[in-house]
Amino acid sequence: MSVVVRFAPSPTGKLHVGNVRAALWNWLFARKTSGRFILRIDDTDCERSLPENEDAIRRDLRWLKLDWDETFNQSHRFAEYDKVADLLRARGLLYAAYETQEELERKRRVQRARGLPPVYDRAALQYTEEQLASFRKEGRKPHWRFKLSQKPVSWRDLIRGETTMDTAHLSDPVLIREDGMYLYTLPSCVDDIDYAVTHVIRGEDHNTNTAAQIEIMQAVIEARGRGRLPSFAHFSLLADAGGDKLSKRVGSLSVEAMREDGIEPAAVASFLAKLGTSEPIRPERDMLKLAREFDFDKASRAPARFDLAELEALNAKILHETPYAELSSRLAPLGVDERLWNAVRGNAARLSDAAVWKAVVDGPISPVIEDAAFAAKAASLVPEGPLGPESWSAFAAAVGRETGAKGKGLFRPLRLALTGAETGPEMSALFPLIGPDRARARLLGRRA
Repeated sequence: MSVVVRFAPSPTGKLHVGNVRAALWNWLFARKTSGRFILRIDDTDCERSLPENEDAIRRDLRWLKLDWDETFNQSHRFAEYDKVADLLRARGLLYAAYETQEELERKRRVQRARGLPPVYDRAALQYTEEQLASFRKEGRKPHWRFKLSQKPVSWRDLIRGETTMDTAHLSDPVLIREDGMYLYTLPSCVDDIDYAVTHVIRGEDHNTNTAAQIEIMQAVIEARGRGRLPSFAHFSLLADAGGDKLSKRVGSLSVEAMREDGIEPAAVASFLAKLGTSEPIRPERDMLKLAREFDFDKASRAPARFDLAELEALNAKILHETPYAELSSRLAPLGVDERLWNAVRGNAARLSDAAVWKAVVDGPISPVIEDAAFAAKAASLVPEGPLGPESWSAFAAAVGRETGAKGKGLFRPLRLALTGAETGPEMSALFPLIGPDRARARLLGRRA
Protein backbone atom coordinates (compact mmCIF):
# COMPACT_ATOMS: atom_id res chain seq x y z
CA MET A 1 0.00 0.00 0.00
CA SER A 2 1.40 3.37 -1.03
CA VAL A 3 1.09 5.97 1.71
CA VAL A 4 -1.05 9.03 0.92
CA VAL A 5 -1.46 11.82 3.48
CA ARG A 6 -2.98 15.28 3.34
CA PHE A 7 -2.62 18.63 5.01
CA ALA A 8 -5.89 20.54 4.90
CA PRO A 9 -5.63 24.18 6.01
CA SER A 10 -8.54 26.58 5.77
CA PRO A 11 -7.66 29.89 4.07
CA THR A 12 -9.50 31.91 6.69
CA GLY A 13 -6.33 33.05 8.48
CA LYS A 14 -2.58 32.63 8.81
CA LEU A 15 -0.69 29.40 9.41
CA HIS A 16 0.13 28.99 13.11
CA VAL A 17 2.72 26.69 14.68
CA GLY A 18 -0.04 24.18 15.45
CA ASN A 19 -0.95 24.03 11.74
CA VAL A 20 2.70 23.75 10.79
CA ARG A 21 3.21 20.81 13.13
CA ALA A 22 0.35 18.96 11.42
CA ALA A 23 1.76 19.79 7.98
CA LEU A 24 5.28 18.77 9.02
CA TRP A 25 4.34 15.43 10.58
CA ASN A 26 2.30 14.49 7.51
CA TRP A 27 5.15 15.54 5.22
CA LEU A 28 7.77 13.66 7.24
CA PHE A 29 5.71 10.45 7.20
CA ALA A 30 5.09 10.75 3.45
CA ARG A 31 8.75 11.32 2.65
CA LYS A 32 9.91 8.54 4.99
CA THR A 33 7.64 6.04 3.23
CA SER A 34 8.14 7.41 -0.31
CA GLY A 35 4.46 8.27 -0.23
CA ARG A 36 2.42 11.24 -1.43
CA PHE A 37 1.73 14.50 0.37
CA ILE A 38 -1.46 16.29 -0.71
CA LEU A 39 -2.18 19.93 0.02
CA ARG A 40 -5.96 20.28 0.26
CA ILE A 41 -7.36 23.79 0.61
CA ASP A 42 -10.49 23.58 2.78
CA ASP A 43 -12.30 26.58 1.37
CA THR A 44 -15.94 25.48 1.55
CA ASP A 45 -16.61 28.56 3.69
CA CYS A 46 -16.72 30.87 0.69
CA GLU A 47 -17.43 33.97 2.77
CA ARG A 48 -14.38 33.69 5.03
CA SER A 49 -11.93 32.00 2.65
CA LEU A 50 -9.67 34.59 1.04
CA PRO A 51 -7.34 34.15 -1.96
CA GLU A 52 -4.61 36.13 -0.20
CA ASN A 53 -4.72 33.69 2.72
CA GLU A 54 -4.44 30.76 0.34
CA ASP A 55 -1.43 32.40 -1.31
CA ALA A 56 0.12 32.96 2.13
CA ILE A 57 -0.38 29.29 3.07
CA ARG A 58 1.45 28.14 -0.04
CA ARG A 59 4.20 30.73 0.53
CA ASP A 60 4.65 29.59 4.14
CA LEU A 61 4.85 25.91 3.17
CA ARG A 62 7.40 26.63 0.45
CA TRP A 63 9.45 28.65 2.94
CA LEU A 64 9.39 25.67 5.29
CA LYS A 65 10.47 23.42 2.37
CA LEU A 66 7.29 21.35 2.67
CA ASP A 67 6.66 20.58 -0.98
CA TRP A 68 3.47 18.83 -2.08
CA ASP A 69 2.79 16.20 -4.73
CA GLU A 70 -0.77 17.29 -5.48
CA THR A 71 -3.09 20.08 -4.48
CA PHE A 72 -6.76 20.95 -4.93
CA ASN A 73 -9.48 23.20 -3.55
CA GLN A 74 -12.64 21.83 -2.00
CA SER A 75 -14.58 24.72 -3.52
CA HIS A 76 -14.05 23.05 -6.92
CA ARG A 77 -15.77 19.85 -5.78
CA PHE A 78 -19.24 20.94 -4.64
CA ALA A 79 -20.90 18.87 -7.39
CA GLU A 80 -19.28 15.71 -6.00
CA TYR A 81 -20.41 16.52 -2.46
CA ASP A 82 -23.95 17.10 -3.75
CA LYS A 83 -23.98 13.60 -5.29
CA VAL A 84 -22.85 12.03 -2.03
CA ALA A 85 -25.42 14.01 -0.01
CA ASP A 86 -28.16 12.72 -2.32
CA LEU A 87 -26.95 9.14 -1.83
CA LEU A 88 -27.03 9.56 1.96
CA ARG A 89 -30.53 11.08 1.84
CA ALA A 90 -31.75 8.17 -0.26
CA ARG A 91 -30.45 5.77 2.40
CA GLY A 92 -32.12 7.69 5.21
CA LEU A 93 -28.79 8.67 6.72
CA LEU A 94 -29.01 12.40 6.04
CA TYR A 95 -32.10 14.02 7.51
CA ALA A 96 -33.53 17.53 7.63
CA ALA A 97 -33.73 19.38 10.95
CA TYR A 98 -35.51 22.72 11.32
CA GLU A 99 -34.56 23.88 14.83
CA THR A 100 -33.06 27.34 15.02
CA GLN A 101 -29.81 27.97 16.87
CA GLU A 102 -31.80 29.60 19.68
CA GLU A 103 -34.04 26.53 20.03
CA LEU A 104 -31.06 24.19 20.06
CA GLU A 105 -29.32 26.28 22.72
CA ARG A 106 -32.44 26.19 24.91
CA LYS A 107 -32.48 22.40 24.63
CA ARG A 108 -28.83 22.21 25.64
CA ARG A 109 -29.42 24.46 28.66
CA VAL A 110 -32.27 22.24 29.84
CA GLN A 111 -30.15 19.10 29.41
CA ARG A 112 -27.26 20.60 31.37
CA ALA A 113 -29.64 21.71 34.14
CA ARG A 114 -30.80 18.08 34.43
CA GLY A 115 -27.23 16.81 34.56
CA LEU A 116 -27.47 15.31 31.08
CA PRO A 117 -24.95 15.63 28.25
CA PRO A 118 -26.06 18.18 25.64
CA VAL A 119 -26.63 15.57 22.91
CA TYR A 120 -29.16 16.28 20.15
CA ASP A 121 -32.43 14.45 20.88
CA ARG A 122 -33.26 13.58 17.23
CA ALA A 123 -36.55 15.44 17.45
CA ALA A 124 -36.30 16.07 13.70
CA LEU A 125 -36.91 12.37 13.05
CA GLN A 126 -40.34 12.70 14.69
CA TYR A 127 -41.68 15.70 12.76
CA THR A 128 -45.32 15.46 11.73
CA GLU A 129 -46.59 16.67 8.38
CA GLU A 130 -48.25 19.57 10.19
CA GLN A 131 -44.94 20.60 11.76
CA LEU A 132 -43.13 20.40 8.44
CA ALA A 133 -45.82 22.49 6.77
CA SER A 134 -45.58 25.05 9.55
CA PHE A 135 -41.80 25.29 9.19
CA ARG A 136 -42.09 25.84 5.46
CA LYS A 137 -44.78 28.44 5.93
CA GLU A 138 -42.45 30.31 8.31
CA GLY A 139 -39.81 30.24 5.62
CA ARG A 140 -37.46 28.07 7.63
CA LYS A 141 -34.66 26.29 5.80
CA PRO A 142 -33.42 22.96 7.19
CA HIS A 143 -29.92 22.02 8.18
CA TRP A 144 -28.99 18.41 7.47
CA ARG A 145 -27.72 15.92 10.06
CA PHE A 146 -26.06 12.55 9.61
CA LYS A 147 -27.81 9.73 11.46
CA LEU A 148 -25.24 7.94 13.61
CA SER A 149 -25.60 4.25 14.43
CA GLN A 150 -25.57 4.92 18.20
CA LYS A 151 -23.16 1.99 18.57
CA PRO A 152 -19.52 1.72 19.64
CA VAL A 153 -16.93 2.48 16.95
CA SER A 154 -13.39 1.16 17.40
CA TRP A 155 -10.13 1.92 15.62
CA ARG A 156 -6.43 1.49 16.26
CA ASP A 157 -4.85 4.90 16.56
CA LEU A 158 -1.17 4.86 15.56
CA ILE A 159 -0.30 7.05 18.55
CA ARG A 160 -3.09 6.57 21.10
CA GLY A 161 -3.55 2.82 20.53
CA GLU A 162 -6.86 0.96 20.58
CA THR A 163 -9.66 3.50 20.85
CA THR A 164 -13.43 3.03 21.18
CA MET A 165 -16.14 5.68 21.16
CA ASP A 166 -19.87 5.07 21.48
CA THR A 167 -21.73 7.26 19.01
CA ALA A 168 -24.80 7.04 21.26
CA HIS A 169 -23.04 9.72 23.31
CA LEU A 170 -22.65 12.03 20.31
CA SER A 171 -25.01 14.42 18.59
CA ASP A 172 -25.81 13.56 15.00
CA PRO A 173 -23.38 15.91 13.24
CA VAL A 174 -24.65 18.72 11.06
CA LEU A 175 -23.17 18.25 7.58
CA ILE A 176 -25.00 20.98 5.66
CA ARG A 177 -26.06 24.39 6.99
CA GLU A 178 -29.42 26.10 6.46
CA ASP A 179 -27.92 28.14 3.61
CA GLY A 180 -26.81 24.96 1.84
CA MET A 181 -23.13 25.43 2.72
CA TYR A 182 -21.18 22.28 3.57
CA LEU A 183 -19.45 22.17 6.92
CA TYR A 184 -16.02 20.57 7.28
CA THR A 185 -17.01 16.96 7.88
CA LEU A 186 -18.70 15.66 4.72
CA PRO A 187 -16.29 17.21 2.18
CA SER A 188 -13.32 15.98 4.24
CA CYS A 189 -14.68 12.43 4.39
CA VAL A 190 -15.47 12.37 0.66
CA ASP A 191 -12.07 13.76 -0.26
CA ASP A 192 -10.19 11.29 1.93
CA ILE A 193 -11.96 8.47 0.09
CA ASP A 194 -11.66 9.92 -3.41
CA TYR A 195 -7.97 10.76 -3.05
CA ALA A 196 -7.19 7.40 -1.44
CA VAL A 197 -5.77 8.95 1.73
CA THR A 198 -4.24 6.13 3.75
CA HIS A 199 -3.37 7.99 6.95
CA VAL A 200 -5.06 10.94 8.64
CA ILE A 201 -2.46 12.54 10.92
CA ARG A 202 -3.80 15.38 13.05
CA GLY A 203 -4.10 16.85 16.55
CA GLU A 204 -5.89 15.01 19.31
CA ASP A 205 -8.59 17.69 19.42
CA HIS A 206 -10.01 15.87 16.37
CA ASN A 207 -10.06 12.53 18.18
CA THR A 208 -13.67 13.00 19.33
CA ASN A 209 -14.73 13.54 15.70
CA THR A 210 -13.20 10.31 14.47
CA ALA A 211 -16.02 7.90 15.35
CA ALA A 212 -18.60 9.99 13.49
CA GLN A 213 -16.26 10.44 10.53
CA ILE A 214 -15.63 6.70 10.34
CA GLU A 215 -19.38 6.07 10.19
CA ILE A 216 -19.83 8.72 7.50
CA MET A 217 -16.98 7.30 5.43
CA GLN A 218 -18.32 3.77 5.81
CA ALA A 219 -21.73 4.98 4.62
CA VAL A 220 -20.20 6.73 1.60
CA ILE A 221 -18.11 3.67 0.72
CA GLU A 222 -21.14 1.40 0.95
CA ALA A 223 -23.34 3.75 -1.07
CA ARG A 224 -20.78 4.00 -3.87
CA GLY A 225 -19.36 0.50 -3.68
CA ARG A 226 -15.76 1.69 -3.60
CA GLY A 227 -13.11 3.16 -1.33
CA ARG A 228 -11.47 2.28 1.97
CA LEU A 229 -11.06 3.76 5.42
CA PRO A 230 -7.77 5.48 6.33
CA SER A 231 -5.77 4.85 9.46
CA PHE A 232 -5.67 7.58 12.10
CA ALA A 233 -2.91 9.10 14.23
CA HIS A 234 -3.77 11.83 16.75
CA PHE A 235 -0.78 13.64 18.24
CA SER A 236 -0.80 15.67 21.46
CA LEU A 237 -1.60 19.36 21.29
CA LEU A 238 0.84 22.18 21.92
CA ALA A 239 0.89 24.04 25.23
CA ASP A 240 2.69 27.26 26.01
CA ALA A 241 5.75 27.43 28.25
CA GLY A 242 3.47 27.62 31.30
CA GLY A 243 1.53 24.51 30.34
CA ASP A 244 -1.64 26.27 29.14
CA LYS A 245 -3.22 25.56 25.77
CA LEU A 246 -1.40 27.40 23.03
CA SER A 247 -3.63 30.10 21.62
CA LYS A 248 -3.87 30.60 17.87
CA ARG A 249 -4.40 34.26 18.61
CA VAL A 250 -0.75 34.71 19.62
CA GLY A 251 0.40 36.60 16.55
CA SER A 252 4.10 35.97 17.13
CA LEU A 253 3.51 32.26 16.52
CA SER A 254 2.28 32.59 12.96
CA VAL A 255 4.69 31.41 10.27
CA GLU A 256 4.65 34.86 8.73
CA ALA A 257 5.63 36.51 12.02
CA MET A 258 8.42 34.02 12.70
CA ARG A 259 9.81 34.50 9.21
CA GLU A 260 9.72 38.28 9.55
CA ASP A 261 11.40 37.96 12.96
CA GLY A 262 14.33 36.13 11.41
CA ILE A 263 13.59 32.57 12.50
CA GLU A 264 15.09 30.07 10.07
CA PRO A 265 12.83 27.43 8.45
CA ALA A 266 15.26 24.71 9.51
CA ALA A 267 14.87 25.82 13.13
CA VAL A 268 11.07 25.59 12.91
CA ALA A 269 11.27 22.14 11.29
CA SER A 270 13.90 20.83 13.73
CA PHE A 271 11.88 22.06 16.69
CA LEU A 272 8.43 20.84 15.66
CA ALA A 273 9.65 17.51 14.28
CA LYS A 274 10.87 16.42 17.72
CA LEU A 275 8.55 18.41 20.00
CA GLY A 276 6.17 15.99 21.69
CA THR A 277 8.39 12.96 21.07
CA SER A 278 10.88 11.01 23.15
CA GLU A 279 13.78 12.28 21.02
CA PRO A 280 15.93 15.27 21.94
CA ILE A 281 15.49 18.47 19.98
CA ARG A 282 18.63 19.33 18.05
CA PRO A 283 19.52 21.49 15.04
CA GLU A 284 19.04 19.67 11.74
CA ARG A 285 19.23 21.29 8.31
CA ASP A 286 18.54 18.07 6.38
CA MET A 287 14.76 17.67 6.05
CA LEU A 288 15.05 14.15 4.64
CA LYS A 289 17.09 13.09 7.66
CA LEU A 290 14.26 14.33 9.88
CA ALA A 291 11.91 12.25 7.73
CA ARG A 292 14.01 9.11 8.12
CA GLU A 293 13.93 9.55 11.91
CA PHE A 294 10.15 10.09 12.08
CA ASP A 295 8.36 7.39 14.10
CA PHE A 296 4.84 7.31 15.57
CA ASP A 297 6.12 5.06 18.36
CA LYS A 298 8.25 7.95 19.66
CA ALA A 299 5.28 10.33 19.96
CA SER A 300 4.21 11.21 23.50
CA ARG A 301 0.59 11.58 24.59
CA ALA A 302 1.44 14.37 27.02
CA PRO A 303 0.95 17.98 25.86
CA ALA A 304 4.06 19.30 24.13
CA ARG A 305 5.30 22.63 25.51
CA PHE A 306 6.16 25.19 22.87
CA ASP A 307 8.66 27.65 24.31
CA LEU A 308 9.58 30.46 21.92
CA ALA A 309 12.85 30.98 23.82
CA GLU A 310 13.84 27.38 23.01
CA LEU A 311 13.05 27.93 19.35
CA GLU A 312 15.17 31.09 19.32
CA ALA A 313 18.08 29.24 20.95
CA LEU A 314 17.76 26.48 18.34
CA ASN A 315 17.67 29.13 15.62
CA ALA A 316 21.01 30.46 16.84
CA LYS A 317 22.51 26.96 16.75
CA ILE A 318 21.26 26.46 13.20
CA LEU A 319 22.94 29.68 12.09
CA HIS A 320 26.18 28.81 13.88
CA GLU A 321 26.36 25.61 11.82
CA THR A 322 25.30 27.02 8.46
CA PRO A 323 28.08 27.76 5.95
CA TYR A 324 28.05 30.91 3.86
CA ALA A 325 27.26 29.03 0.65
CA GLU A 326 23.83 28.07 1.96
CA LEU A 327 22.99 31.65 2.94
CA SER A 328 24.83 33.68 0.31
CA SER A 329 21.66 34.68 -1.56
CA ARG A 330 20.32 36.25 1.64
CA LEU A 331 23.60 37.58 3.08
CA ALA A 332 24.96 39.19 -0.06
CA PRO A 333 22.15 41.80 -0.22
CA LEU A 334 23.11 42.74 3.34
CA GLY A 335 26.66 43.35 2.16
CA VAL A 336 27.92 40.41 4.22
CA ASP A 337 30.65 38.36 2.54
CA GLU A 338 31.97 34.95 3.52
CA ARG A 339 34.83 36.32 5.61
CA LEU A 340 32.51 38.49 7.71
CA TRP A 341 29.94 35.70 8.08
CA ASN A 342 32.57 33.27 9.33
CA ALA A 343 33.68 35.91 11.83
CA VAL A 344 30.25 36.71 13.26
CA ARG A 345 27.99 33.67 12.76
CA GLY A 346 28.85 32.29 16.19
CA ASN A 347 27.19 35.38 17.66
CA ALA A 348 24.19 35.55 15.32
CA ALA A 349 20.80 34.69 16.78
CA ARG A 350 19.15 36.04 13.61
CA LEU A 351 20.57 36.39 10.13
CA SER A 352 19.99 40.14 10.45
CA ASP A 353 22.60 40.19 13.24
CA ALA A 354 25.26 39.81 10.56
CA ALA A 355 24.24 43.19 9.15
CA VAL A 356 24.57 44.68 12.63
CA TRP A 357 28.14 43.44 12.87
CA LYS A 358 28.89 44.64 9.35
CA ALA A 359 27.93 48.12 10.54
CA VAL A 360 30.27 47.72 13.51
CA VAL A 361 33.13 46.63 11.27
CA ASP A 362 32.64 49.27 8.57
CA GLY A 363 31.56 52.05 10.92
CA PRO A 364 31.25 54.72 11.79
CA ILE A 365 30.68 53.83 15.44
CA SER A 366 31.02 55.79 18.65
CA PRO A 367 33.93 54.17 20.50
CA VAL A 368 33.70 53.81 24.26
CA ILE A 369 36.89 55.13 25.85
CA GLU A 370 37.17 54.71 29.62
CA ASP A 371 40.93 55.47 29.92
CA ALA A 372 42.19 57.85 27.24
CA ALA A 373 45.88 57.31 28.05
CA PHE A 374 45.51 53.53 27.84
CA ALA A 375 43.64 53.81 24.54
CA ALA A 376 46.15 56.23 23.07
CA LYS A 377 49.04 53.90 23.93
CA ALA A 378 47.10 51.04 22.30
CA ALA A 379 46.54 53.17 19.18
CA SER A 380 50.28 53.64 18.83
CA LEU A 381 50.77 49.87 18.89
CA VAL A 382 48.30 48.94 16.13
CA PRO A 383 50.42 47.14 13.51
CA GLU A 384 50.84 48.52 10.01
CA GLY A 385 49.63 46.86 6.84
CA PRO A 386 46.99 44.19 6.33
CA LEU A 387 45.92 42.43 9.51
CA GLY A 388 45.63 38.65 9.67
CA PRO A 389 44.39 35.91 12.04
CA GLU A 390 47.39 36.30 14.38
CA SER A 391 47.36 40.09 14.47
CA TRP A 392 45.00 40.40 17.45
CA SER A 393 46.97 38.22 19.83
CA ALA A 394 50.22 39.97 18.90
CA PHE A 395 48.60 43.41 19.31
CA ALA A 396 46.98 42.58 22.67
CA ALA A 397 50.24 41.13 23.96
CA ALA A 398 52.11 44.31 22.98
CA VAL A 399 49.49 46.51 24.70
CA GLY A 400 49.74 44.34 27.80
CA ARG A 401 53.51 44.67 27.93
CA GLU A 402 53.43 48.45 27.50
CA THR A 403 50.60 49.17 29.93
CA GLY A 404 50.82 46.31 32.42
CA ALA A 405 47.13 45.52 31.85
CA LYS A 406 46.03 41.90 32.06
CA GLY A 407 42.93 39.79 31.57
CA LYS A 408 39.66 41.68 31.63
CA GLY A 409 41.50 44.92 32.34
CA LEU A 410 43.27 44.49 29.01
CA PHE A 411 40.67 43.00 26.69
CA ARG A 412 37.53 44.84 27.87
CA PRO A 413 38.71 48.40 27.13
CA LEU A 414 40.14 47.32 23.78
CA ARG A 415 36.81 45.71 22.74
CA LEU A 416 34.81 48.75 23.93
CA ALA A 417 36.97 51.12 21.96
CA LEU A 418 37.08 49.03 18.79
CA THR A 419 33.42 47.85 18.68
CA GLY A 420 31.50 50.03 21.13
CA ALA A 421 30.12 46.85 22.74
CA GLU A 422 30.89 44.76 25.84
CA THR A 423 30.53 41.44 24.06
CA GLY A 424 30.56 40.07 20.53
CA PRO A 425 32.46 37.85 18.11
CA GLU A 426 36.06 36.87 18.69
CA MET A 427 38.27 39.92 18.33
CA SER A 428 40.83 37.82 16.48
CA ALA A 429 38.26 37.60 13.65
CA LEU A 430 36.92 41.18 13.89
CA PHE A 431 40.24 43.00 14.24
CA PRO A 432 41.49 42.23 10.69
CA LEU A 433 38.08 43.26 9.27
CA ILE A 434 38.12 46.58 11.14
CA GLY A 435 41.57 47.26 9.75
CA PRO A 436 44.48 49.31 11.13
CA ASP A 437 43.24 52.78 10.14
CA ARG A 438 39.79 52.45 11.73
CA ALA A 439 41.32 50.71 14.76
CA ARG A 440 43.70 53.62 15.44
CA ALA A 441 40.97 56.22 14.95
CA ARG A 442 38.59 54.45 17.32
CA LEU A 443 41.26 54.01 19.98
CA LEU A 444 41.83 57.75 19.77
CA GLY A 445 38.13 58.31 20.44
CA ARG A 446 37.11 59.30 16.91
CA ARG A 447 33.95 58.12 15.13
CA ALA A 448 35.25 55.79 12.47
